[in-house]
Amino acid sequence: MAGFLSEFVDKRRYGDPIVIVSGLPRSGTSMMMKMLESGGLPIMTDAIRAADIDNPKGYYEFERVKDLEKEQDKSYIREGRGKVLKVISFLLKDLPDDNRYKVIFMRRDLNEVIASQNKMIKHRGEVDETNDKMMIEAYLNHLAAVRILVRKRANFEMVEVRYDTAVHQPADAAKQVNAFLGGTLPEEKMRDVVDAELYRNRRGPAV
Repeated sequence: MAGFLSEFVDKRRYGDPIVIVSGLPRSGTSMMMKMLESGGLPIMTDAIRAADIDNPKGYYEFERVKDLEKEQDKSYIREGRGKVLKVISFLLKDLPDDNRYKVIFMRRDLNEVIASQNKMIKHRGEVDETNDKMMIEAYLNHLAAVRILVRKRANFEMVEVRYDTAVHQPADAAKQVNAFLGGTLPEEKMRDVVDAELYRNRRGPAV
């Protein structure tokens, strides 16, 4: 009863929650967006960033979100109520407080994340001189900060989904996400869009 009352009060205050798909770059957020779209949830995207060799199934981004940190007027985020919005982990702290957020946070082995980022940089013809060990340390600190942020903000809920689980056991990932979002999504449709062949840049040991 207490949980139902709390949910009722939150809905009156914030409206329908915004489902946020987040994580580090190259952690499987686009794959999760596709899973949720296949599950019937409306996606908030402008389709400005087209699919490419690094994300052949598309990015599912909303370009304006990239300016969250410096924008003063963030009222447009309310358009995401009842929808799914992709927000990189570094910008979660900049989401406005006048919404309720259910965050699906993608976790991927950090060696794989960096390998995938390096490959993307190479495809762009750029040079990356960042030290991989320093990046891993920075990412670990950042992930810890994200968990603290979510615990401190009452309008945030979060579930962490492993990228490798979603690829190798998509039924398990679909079940986990569906339970987090209320249990009404067609898990088989979410499962069937996962393409294990896109699991590239596998490295170890796991971090």
